[in-house]
Amino acid sequence: MATTRFPGKSVDANWSSPTLDRLACVNGTPWILHLLGECVDNVWEYSSVVIGLISMVCFLLSTLPQVHESYRSGKVDEAMSFGFLFFLFSGDVTSFAGCYLTRQLPIQVVTVVFYIFTDLILISQFIYYKMKNNSRRKSPVLKWLCFLWCGAATLLLLFLPTLLVDNIKTSDSTSPIPSKSFEVSGYICGYLATVFYLSSRLPQLYKNFRRQSTEGTSYLLFGLAMMGNGTYGLSVIMVLPALKDSKQNFIIKHLAWLIGSMGVLILDFFVTIQFIVYRKNNPAKIHTPLTPLEVDPLLCDEEELSVF
Repeated sequence: MATTRFPGKSVDANWSSPTLDRLACVNGTPWILHLLGECVDNVWEYSSVVIGLISMVCFLLSTLPQVHESYRSGKVDEAMSFGFLFFLFSGDVTSFAGCYLTRQLPIQVVTVVFYIFTDLILISQFIYYKMKNNSRRKSPVLKWLCFLWCGAATLLLLFLPTLLVDNIKTSDSTSPIPSKSFEVSGYICGYLATVFYLSSRLPQLYKNFRRQSTEGTSYLLFGLAMMGNGTYGLSVIMVLPALKDSKQNFIIKHLAWLIGSMGVLILDFFVTIQFIVYRKNNPAKIHTPLTPLEVDPLLCDEEELSVF
């Protein structure tokens, strides 16, 4: 799931002004300062940021294996619950709203937009194969609509982050400190995202249980999500020893995303159990060898030719 920002100390200066950042953070790590706007000057915070980046990479890669599996098998409508996709998409949208309202860093805005993009691809695959499998004949119109939709989503992925980042920078130049109402609204969106993320696993767990199988779903979708949620929680814990008097405020600020990450991690553990238990029920790929009937005619032809 997406997070509002990485744990650590933020530079009080406007992140759109690198000169002010350097003056405010003399002993900070340069690449972290420029990339994330975090003033990291000790090993605890450095470890926290590195683990947080690993978490982000896991989340970015988590949905791609399922996109490939859905394309390969064509059974996404039978394997995946639409409730899972809907709640996952809703969680990413509300998380994006939280990032935007609290004016988070550009890298986080771009990351959440990528999450939404992959969600749209999964939902598009679900609808496409649902309509295709329900119809008795292939529809070229449906295929072209799918291509146009994916192309439009790709263009949106390329241009929307740029527009949003420019808008955030413009807003920060006039009002560097976000208003209290916007900040509160952002954290409310964070709690809503947590509810959506937790709700997303329940329909999928029920569907796997009902059909007693996990065929058509990629375990990497849930395995990488578990790694992402686990490393995010670890990144928050790693930064706590470096904080002095602000530990309570720091935990409160990240509480919504911590609850969501740990809750989804537990639910994905039950999904893992389903993959293990229902593994025998998944039909294996059968490679039919050549039978004697397929070989005999060839041998007979060769014998006839040798006679003549």
